[in-house]
Amino acid sequence: MSHSTDIKTAGRPLDQAEKALIMIHGRGGSAHDILSLAQHLHVTDYALLAPQASNYTWYPYSFMAPVNQNEPWLSSALEKVGETVKTATDAGIAPENIYFFGFSQGACLTVEFLARNAQRFGGAAAIIGGVIGEKINRENYKGDFAGTPVFLGTSNPDFHVPVERVYATANILREMNAEVTEKVYANFGHSINQEEIELANSVIFK
Repeated sequence: MSHSTDIKTAGRPLDQAEKALIMIHGRGGSAHDILSLAQHLHVTDYALLAPQASNYTWYPYSFMAPVNQNEPWLSSALEKVGETVKTATDAGIAPENIYFFGFSQGACLTVEFLARNAQRFGGAAAIIGGVIGEKINRENYKGDFAGTPVFLGTSNPDFHVPVERVYATANILREMNAEVTEKVYANFGHSINQEEIELANSVIFK
């Protein structure tokens, strides 16, 4: 595994934190942008880790495109998330104390990574995202979340993410023993709203 992942950090130093929050930015966003969101989350005592996508995008096409069109970028992006998790576990933070927050393309990457690597994590909030691929390949998704809380928030309609894919994602995660809370906002648009922040805090970062 290459350790070339560019990971921006904030919050508590890893060696002084008991919990870590991994934040995954959206297309055109940056690690720095998504880290600034943490000031609205109840994560003051967490180490914050945000991998930076090269050229500000994790993969070139829609997450609903055939997977092979998004390769090798998708596999590389998933590996970068894995390296970020490993950075936390190498520092002695247990998986059940590792949390995730992803927005848009970063939300897609977050739920795809989690579904492929299910175990008991601290929790995850994914705003406007779903598992990746033109068709859902359920065989990719293995493991048991053992009650990990997951919050999925989205707008309907959303130009990038059909609400059906968010519901399908919620169902897959539930089948894998995640405690899923989903909230769909009518015509909200492609951004994060205050209630989603509050729900993330009450469901995940409590």
